[in-house]
Amino acid sequence: MHLGLIGYGAIGQMLQEVLEREGMAPARLTLLARAGSVARVRDALPQARVVDTVAALVAEGPDLVVECAGHGAVRDHVPGLLGAGVECVIASIGALADAGLEAELQRAAQAGGGRLVLSAGAVGGIDLLAALAPSGIETVRYTGRKPPRAWAGSPAEAVLDLHNLTALATFFTGTAREAARDYPKNANVAATVALAGAGFDRTEVALVADPGVTLNTHEVSVRAGAGAFDIRIEGRGAPGNPRTSVATVYALAREVMNRQRARVI
Repeated sequence: MHLGLIGYGAIGQMLQEVLEREGMAPARLTLLARAGSVARVRDALPQARVVDTVAALVAEGPDLVVECAGHGAVRDHVPGLLGAGVECVIASIGALADAGLEAELQRAAQAGGGRLVLSAGAVGGIDLLAALAPSGIETVRYTGRKPPRAWAGSPAEAVLDLHNLTALATFFTGTAREAARDYPKNANVAATVALAGAGFDRTEVALVADPGVTLNTHEVSVRAGAGAFDIRIEGRGAPGNPRTSVATVYALAREVMNRQRARVI
């Protein structure tokens, strides 16, 4: 398999480690990096081809490209890849809260034949939610509950004293579109839940800073015509980046490994 990778930060590095540990490392790896970081990435990944433009990545002919570099990377790189017929798995699903970008990605995929795959990321139940959607979604509620330090660097700092919080505080309630727009580094899960079910504007979201928890916690409550479920997931934060759940990396790895397996679940 020839894997393309956009970004080589914490998620990209952990993804490579998981694939190697599972014996599923790609035969070829091409990495798209920012122009200023090409030399650093080449030193870190001497076995990989490192490029700094979408055109160069397309020319290498990857079988699959995985984005793990943030909302800006989806906007800047993924439309061109889809338009060239390249299948893309994205981690930064919150970027699709921008209706204009979502429409652009759809047009590019239809025109070029590329397929856009939204990784389930850190949340569970996405398969069931997507299955129930055609039966008619009545309500979808998502609550993101994290330790206060995991909200550092977000707008939550403007309304809460995150360093001295002693009781849980719900600092945001609104739609998934608003959550993904205002908390882009924390709300990819809300966007994933929205796109699997009722959409950005009908998915209710609450974001909570809770000093009583040590893990990133995701709660999803769904009521639909064909059934209902409630699910709670506790995920460990990535080393050095508590905003990101380690499960996000494993979800991306699953997408890559499934394309190499004879049996997929």
